[in-house]
Amino acid sequence: MSGTRDVSTIAAIRYGYGLSPNQPAPSDAQALLDQLDAPDTAATRWPLRGTDFMRQQMNDMRAARKAKRNGDETAQKRIKTTRKRVNDQVLVGLHAQLARASLSPQGFRERLQYFWCDHFTVTSKTGVTATAPDAFAKEAIRPHLAGSFAQMLRAAVTHPAMLMYLDQTRSIGPQSAFAKKRKNGGLNENLGREVLELHTLGVAAPYTQEDVRQFATLLTGLGFNANQGFVFYPNWAQPGAELVLGRRYGGETPAKLSDIYAALDDIALNPATAHHLAHKLAVHFVADQPDPDLVNHTASAYLAHDSDLRATYAAMLEHPAAWGPLGGKARQPWDFMAASLRAIAPPAAMIADLDKKKTRSWIIAPLRAMGQPYQKPLGPDGWAEDANAWITPQALATRINWAMRMAAIYDRHLPDPRAFVHSALSDAASPTLIQAAARAESKREGIGLILASADFNRR
Repeated sequence: MSGTRDVSTIAAIRYGYGLSPNQPAPSDAQALLDQLDAPDTAATRWPLRGTDFMRQQMNDMRAARKAKRNGDETAQKRIKTTRKRVNDQVLVGLHAQLARASLSPQGFRERLQYFWCDHFTVTSKTGVTATAPDAFAKEAIRPHLAGSFAQMLRAAVTHPAMLMYLDQTRSIGPQSAFAKKRKNGGLNENLGREVLELHTLGVAAPYTQEDVRQFATLLTGLGFNANQGFVFYPNWAQPGAELVLGRRYGGETPAKLSDIYAALDDIALNPATAHHLAHKLAVHFVADQPDPDLVNHTASAYLAHDSDLRATYAAMLEHPAAWGPLGGKARQPWDFMAASLRAIAPPAAMIADLDKKKTRSWIIAPLRAMGQPYQKPLGPDGWAEDANAWITPQALATRINWAMRMAAIYDRHLPDPRAFVHSALSDAASPTLIQAAARAESKREGIGLILASADFNRR
């Protein structure tokens, strides 16, 4: 990759999903921030389903299964219909997410949604809740991208997708009124642990196992059901106050949701949280081993502005290390696909309206082969950031095959490779790649070669 210092090229590739022949690259850091202030046109054009849709499918499935137990001969057909409706909507959501990433003029907004959805990883554990990650992105993450982290944290921790994923819906205070009526209920520490370890303070922060347990106890009462959505059950909450990181929360009867919010707000403003988030932002956007001064500068702004994320991004973007030469990061498979489509710029309908067969063949199966199955990370820590996790012989072979295949599929929309190398990479294209593009025997070969190149696969 060329050692470009062009700000607009870096802005598009490092902080967005790459360059497009149909859209101007952001001119500078302010242009990136301005994207967050503009109307969210991509979300309007390519909407995602929310929790209401998921709840309806859960209720439909429950009713159909009950009818089946009661001997209703139509029940099995209703079960299949509900499953199909959910599976179809998952594909619609994938199309929407891919269209946003590859076609939106607000690439920074799309990258931020991807970052925060990965930071607060959720996946679906049952088929009928398969749209939960989309609902989470729509309701817990997207509205708070330029707001405060404290508000995003509240929304993420109490969202049904998170509560189900980390089994909070099964966590009951051991001495609660509800626990006294049943024998198989008990405390589940999953959510409490992941909030402290992954979402806020970080693994190396100064907290103890007792903090984890006390925080998990404080979270009892958070729940979800298909009829009401998110609910707080005071009779599920552990009686008495909890001591978390040296501060006392709760103790009232009945228990209050506001005590949980107070703890989350305090944790959001902890200096360890500021450093953890600043480091993750720098690792995701800039380099696997980011400049410590960049991290410290970003963390200081986060604390000075009471977890305001727009101010946090502004601090990151104003630091010289944020604009160093490209190449410090490897594109993850999703990033690679979105950037490739953005560079090719086919008609929007060819992305948003893919049929089921093509979606599975062109997108879902290759993502899995590259090591990043769609919306299915292996654990709550999300996807790996290190380049070694993605740049492997098998994964590279899949990328090359996919690049060549896309060039063939979009053949009639392809430009001359000699022009494409500049529209896709601008001055980040190395002389070697420019020369190779000029020597390509066909458009397909040239475009595929460029998309499969190291220049394109790093940012």
